[in-house]
Amino acid sequence: MPDETVVQAVVDRIVRNGRHGPYAVAKSPAIGFITFSLDPSVWRETEWPEPGTWVVLSKLSKKRAGWRAKQGRFFKPSDEQLA
Repeated sequence: MPDETVVQAVVDRIVRNGRHGPYAVAKSPAIGFITFSLDPSVWRETEWPEPGTWVVLSKLSKKRAGWRAKQGRFFKPSDEQLA
C-alpha cells in the first residue's frame, strides 16, 4: 500500500497513557485496525477524537504489530464528495 494512501476509519478506542504517549486505534473497512498517535505532529486537530468518530488517516506504514498512520484528522463533509 503506497505511502500516500488515504483511508477512512472509525475510532475504536483512545489510549491516554500509552508507552510512547497518547494514541488511538481506528478500524477501516479497507484494511482493518490502524493505530495513530495523538501527538500534534500526527493528529492535526485541536481536540482528540472519541470512540465512534470517523477520521481520515494517511501516510500509512505496516509494522510488525499492525498498520500505523503518520497523519490523521477528523472526517469532514467535503470528504464525502471525494469518496
